[in-house]
Amino acid sequence: MVVFKFSNYGDSMGTRLLGAQIRADLRPLLDGREKVVLDFSGIDTVTNSFADECIAKLLLEMPLEELKAKTTFTGLTRVAERSILTALKRRQLQILNK
Repeated sequence: MVVFKFSNYGDSMGTRLLGAQIRADLRPLLDGREKVVLDFSGIDTVTNSFADECIAKLLLEMPLEELKAKTTFTGLTRVAERSILTALKRRQLQILNK
């Protein structure tokens, strides 16, 4: 397993710009054979826009089942988990309705 620590980018994940930067850094790891642990330990804030830009936009490149198979989450607060799940659901609905 490869651990991707969001805390390397600060303690607040709040903007689309940061989400795009982190997604670009994360993306090559998802092409590897090892599962990627998305470690949110020490992260105080995860906004819906960050979650969409960083995590949910990965659905534009791979199906949800593949993303689930390649990743796992750790260290999420309840609020951060809700933001990520909401972003994934919205993005998935958008993809399905095209």
